[in-house]
Amino acid sequence: MSGNSDEATAPGADWDALAASFDDEPDHGLRDADVRRAWAARLASWLPRRPGDVLDLGCGTGSLSLLAAEQGHRVTGVDLSPAMVELARAKLAGRDAVFLAGDAAAPPVGEQRFDAVLVRHVLWTLPDPGRALRHWRQLLRPSGRLVLVEGVWGSVAPVGIPADRLTALLGPLAGQVRVERLSDDPSLWGKEVTDERYAVVATYG
Repeated sequence: MSGNSDEATAPGADWDALAASFDDEPDHGLRDADVRRAWAARLASWLPRRPGDVLDLGCGTGSLSLLAAEQGHRVTGVDLSPAMVELARAKLAGRDAVFLAGDAAAPPVGEQRFDAVLVRHVLWTLPDPGRALRHWRQLLRPSGRLVLVEGVWGSVAPVGIPADRLTALLGPLAGQVRVERLSDDPSLWGKEVTDERYAVVATYG
């Protein structure tokens, strides 16, 4: 359920209908070798060094899931759209990965716990982002981490969640929070961008 790289798609979008063309965006499909390499490098710096269990929420077609799997992690992906989930399953066929249709705010993972929860361009669409963050924190193992890629898109009617608001929401969860600006790295987006794009890594334990 990642937001479009130009104007983030409205929360009420028909993700099943968008699934077929979703990977056409450079930062969604990661089809360009330079864009793919840029995301792989960032992901390697955000996720735990040792192979672990990664929960990719709003996984879309599984592009970031695939990078995480290639780096040795066991991946569970969750997306609201069954069509996205099917594409992700096909993309990661033969990998140590499971994909489930479900709500990113309350993923259907039962008692399973993870070394990292990875969420890109999803938090801003949720009606209660603070509550979602608290729930995601509970899905982590004691030394786990939240990896949140967000931004504010559009100049006429901006949508998204600013970095300072996200770090304020994370404050009560008492982790070590690092913010990494992504706007000034065009290799991530396949072009120059001027809006606010960033990653927050909150580590615990």
